Amino acid sequence: MRDIEILGQLLKSSALLSLEQEHGKSLVKLQEPQTKDCCVSIRNLPADALVIKVDAFSSPDKIFKGKNGECCRADYVIVSEEKRCIIHIELKRKKDKLQQIINQLQGSFCFMQYCREIGRLFWKKDKFLSDYRNRFVSVGHIGIAKRKTRIAASEGCHDLPERAMKIDWPHYIQFNILAK
Repeated sequence: MRDIEILGQLLKSSALLSLEQEHGKSLVKLQEPQTKDCCVSIRNLPADALVIKVDAFSSPDKIFKGKNGECCRADYVIVSEEKRCIIHIELKRKKDKLQQIINQLQGSFCFMQYCREIGRLFWKKDKFLSDYRNRFVSVGHIGIAKRKTRIAASEGCHDLPERAMKIDWPHYIQFNILAK
């Protein structure tokens, strides 16, 4: 069974976003959960992309104290088996403190690690999500009048929450930019 199929069986439909079609290409519209008028489109997603609303899951603050940010989660995760990539995305209407964004991205990474272990143990698939690249992205100023989209990648690859790619004032974002 493919990894995407296992994730589809594992996750409730209420935690998944449907892909839309525009000019024969897949896209998804991500909304800042706390502000319904803030939205950004990700275009040219692979056909097998699965978009997870990580923020839809209850906060683990009933178990954890949360003093170090361990109860935070990013808003969305996009998984593509075809591209072997997991993209963690945090949306902000304006901007937030860097450490808060890092905590949220780390939380979504932990969520995906948990999914990975469930796939390994309950579906008996040892290589489930094991050789995927993780990419971390912070998208800011999505509710503000649009300016020219600004992408600021940290030195090196955006493969750690601390080196997340920062995108401000996006009109839309191409999947391949995020998956690099």
